[in-house]
Amino acid sequence: MNSNHRVSIIGTGNAALTAAYHLSALNVDVCLYGSPGFAQPLDDIRQAGGIRADATLDGADLDFAGFQAVHTLTDDVAEAAAYADVLLLPVPSFAQLPLFDALLPHLRDEQIIMLLPGNFGSLALRRRQHERGYTQRLIFVEAISSPWACRITGPAHIAIMGLKTCLPVAALPSTRTEDAIARLAPLMPLPLTALDNVLAAGLENINFGGHPLLTTLSMGLLENFDGKFNYYRDCCSPATARAAAVMEEERQAIGRSLGLSLMSELAAMNKLYGLHETSVFELNRSSDAHSKITNAPNSPNHRYVSEDVPYLLVPIQELARMGGVPTPMIDACITITNAYNQTDYALTGRDAESMGLAGLTLAEMLASVHTEPAAVGADLAIS
Repeated sequence: MNSNHRVSIIGTGNAALTAAYHLSALNVDVCLYGSPGFAQPLDDIRQAGGIRADATLDGADLDFAGFQAVHTLTDDVAEAAAYADVLLLPVPSFAQLPLFDALLPHLRDEQIIMLLPGNFGSLALRRRQHERGYTQRLIFVEAISSPWACRITGPAHIAIMGLKTCLPVAALPSTRTEDAIARLAPLMPLPLTALDNVLAAGLENINFGGHPLLTTLSMGLLENFDGKFNYYRDCCSPATARAAAVMEEERQAIGRSLGLSLMSELAAMNKLYGLHETSVFELNRSSDAHSKITNAPNSPNHRYVSEDVPYLLVPIQELARMGGVPTPMIDACITITNAYNQTDYALTGRDAESMGLAGLTLAEMLASVHTEPAAVGADLAIS
């Protein structure tokens, strides 16, 4: 490969291997990094000579099938940080801080750290950078989701069930969003669109209504039948859709309190998947990408709860409190999942303190996501 474009992909999970495959297919030179304890996929790829994307899954035809070598495979974090000016972290939210901690000593000015999805991770990473005394001028970028519906199907094998039509993103600081999009566009397999700020990026995450609430409401059947359902078709009923609509109203109210005009869940899903449905209920039945996902969570430890509640619902609940917005449905979902997993996600999740927002007024918080990090100061970035 002799590409003019380079990217480091940090992680070896479903989205990371898919990103390494798809970006390599687009003639981007990729460095794929696996951290200690998670580097087995690198050995699998070395042995296979690359990554294969399957042509079918459970009898359904898949797009983007093929085979791609990957330019560089490494378990050396310094090598991954030095390889490119753009680093993608398509990893679960709980992995964002540990990976960033490893990267921090090796990062340099003007590098882009892109989180797929963000889930307000940029705020947590910026706080950690200040907390540890590092002063690199970094550009954090949050996407509302991963570009792909995908999974690992075997060693060095992936399946791509679908690709979104576009990907809304925002930078921290928001003054760098357009610059970040210009730098990222040649590397990405789909158009990037700008959001107001990273608060909007977190609030626009399309997992908000569909994953934690529908999983919580369906948990008895999901556990008892080992998740042997088509999640989007079977867990979304007329009644659960009405409950999700109430939670959607809460999300919209939080957005208004922050001066944001959020796209409705239905409009966002139609746009991202190229559909024209008139209800979320019908969309869950008609989406080609979702129909290929023939299994569902089988316990409350699934990421639709264990990731989406502490790293999506909890920070959104925190923003609601800052804006004075009541959230009884969000509160109920968190309370029930706390009981399911015998935990307290308000304590273990991404709260205002971990995002560097504790003690800030609403105006100060909005200024902190707009301003260059050097102008924010440690007193705002670390509460």
